[in-house]
Amino acid sequence: MRYLTEAEVVRAVTLIQEGWTIRAVPAELNVASSVVGRAWKRFIETGTYTRRQGQGPKHKTSARNDRYVVNCALRRRTDTARDHLNNLRAATGVTFSDQTIRNRLPEVGLRPRRPCKVPRLQCHHKVDRLRFAQQHRNWQFRHWRNVLFTDESRFRLTNCDGRLRVYRRRGECYDEATVQEIDRFGAGSVMVWGGISIDGVTDLVVVRGRLNAARYITNIVLEHVMPVSVQMGPEFVLQQVNARVHTAGAAMATLQNHQTQTMNWPAMSADLNPIEHLWDMLERKVRKRPIAPQTLQELADALVEEWENIPQRDVRRFIRGMPRRCTAVIRALGGHTNY
Repeated sequence: MRYLTEAEVVRAVTLIQEGWTIRAVPAELNVASSVVGRAWKRFIETGTYTRRQGQGPKHKTSARNDRYVVNCALRRRTDTARDHLNNLRAATGVTFSDQTIRNRLPEVGLRPRRPCKVPRLQCHHKVDRLRFAQQHRNWQFRHWRNVLFTDESRFRLTNCDGRLRVYRRRGECYDEATVQEIDRFGAGSVMVWGGISIDGVTDLVVVRGRLNAARYITNIVLEHVMPVSVQMGPEFVLQQVNARVHTAGAAMATLQNHQTQTMNWPAMSADLNPIEHLWDMLERKVRKRPIAPQTLQELADALVEEWENIPQRDVRRFIRGMPRRCTAVIRALGGHTNY
């Protein structure tokens, strides 16, 4: 059974005054006839459309208790309702059930959610990210057209579903108090390398074994990056993350010998790289296959097949969003963004 809003009570009273029967009005408002009957009786007795003050269940907690619980939830986002109840009991001596605490927090917009997993940002990381965003936020389409965005990614056969929850309001998804910082990755996975640009994508390279500088130069830079560099012309710019295999002396010397310009990319900035959206799209496509991969080789084959089927319009759309990414980093003062 639900209560009628004030507007619905006004409509019900108006219909009854116009000659509608008590049985016809509930069908119009999609409520029980007893609800309309009580609303009409209350209007006859009081002449008002609102419910009488004091109707409904009473709160067991006082306003002061509610404020204390909310403040505890905002200070310690990962505490459970039982933890908040214990804190309230220790501070005030009152005794309630933990379900009462769960009822109070949603009233102020705090609901348990899984924390977003983000890289750990130090102060110098935020400074570098902010500087990069300020330097590139006014880049136009013709500037980004010369950039090849590259990265490695690792895909597991199975995903680990964490059970940690945090209380947060709408819009607090990437606040420092509501995110879970993690160190990636585990075993039983396949590492791949790929590159994207506005005009196309490279082949997806499955990395067999450990990726070191020598393999990176031979299997990736010379075989896949250099052909794209020749095709895109002298304005070609290579974007790569600051992994050790990328910044190794031999790798940088190879790029310099081929007169390849690299972008000064800030560390811990996966949210700035549009290829991360491709990795997410690729994983979802693999997970949606009718027959899920059962071995690492099947996973590698599925990744290559789905990579080749990614529409270029999606790639172009992700790269066109670089100005918005830079703006988001500036607004966050170099902190986490929702990309």
